[in-house]
Amino acid sequence: MSSPSERPSGVIHDLGYRPYTGPRLGEGAVAWSFLITGLRNTYGLGRSGRSKVLPMILLATMLLPALILVGVLVQARDLLGLDSQIVAYSTYPLTTQLVISVFVAAQAPALVSRDLRFRTITLYLARPMRRSTYVLVRLASLAVATFLLIGAPLLLMYVGGVLADLPLGRETGRFLGGLVGALLLAACLAGLAAVMASLTVRRGLAAAGVIVVLVVTYTVVSTIQGIATETDHDTVGQVAGLFSPYTLVNGVQRFLFDSPAATPTPPEGTGMGLLYLVAVALCVLGSVGALLLRYRRVD
Repeated sequence: MSSPSERPSGVIHDLGYRPYTGPRLGEGAVAWSFLITGLRNTYGLGRSGRSKVLPMILLATMLLPALILVGVLVQARDLLGLDSQIVAYSTYPLTTQLVISVFVAAQAPALVSRDLRFRTITLYLARPMRRSTYVLVRLASLAVATFLLIGAPLLLMYVGGVLADLPLGRETGRFLGGLVGALLLAACLAGLAAVMASLTVRRGLAAAGVIVVLVVTYTVVSTIQGIATETDHDTVGQVAGLFSPYTLVNGVQRFLFDSPAATPTPPEGTGMGLLYLVAVALCVLGSVGALLLRYRRVD
């Protein structure tokens, strides 16, 4: 037993800290704050200037061709005899697919791999967040950011079409179909990229993996479709289109909205169209399931 002279000499200082007595919002508010933070991070907002460079350059690269197309459409519509968009809404994402792929490849590791590496997030939450909420919100942040990247030039083209006096009803319908395609493509790309990014804590390795998968799959699919067209085996080309997010979503747009096809072998018939729809659902839901399974093993 210690004597009074051996007692600890530490002193507790009252620095004026007080416990938080304000309202504690629910899990919905936590998820919303986490979503907005993730969305801002994908474009470098609230971070260093270096973090803004790549996403802003990619966004400008997506907008520049659309701006040129709008300028040509508005200024030279009568001269060139144009009665519709120079590049269809449904084919624009395939034309700019490399830019989109680089964006998701860069931002998926920034959202997912960094959290896994440091086992922490940048927000201080007032209440715990479930793992499933974390996974869904991170995926939603990446999907919304990708949708904004794809949808922004489509909106610019739509405004240009209205200014060029294209038929408003027809143009609005095609634009909405393009937005649906942009939403589906963003969900597919975000899901695939997030799953790959969750497999490693190295951001560079994750980014390279996403780029390789997206570019290689599209290259292989387009090659098979070209060969199928030359050899009159269109069904083979249609089935091959299921294995790239870009050709898959373009096929869905063709099936649902009769949009211009960007591939030589778009889906023909109701059965093949439904198969494309099922493939999109499997891609998105499968990615969510894979992420939830992955995070069950994270301590």
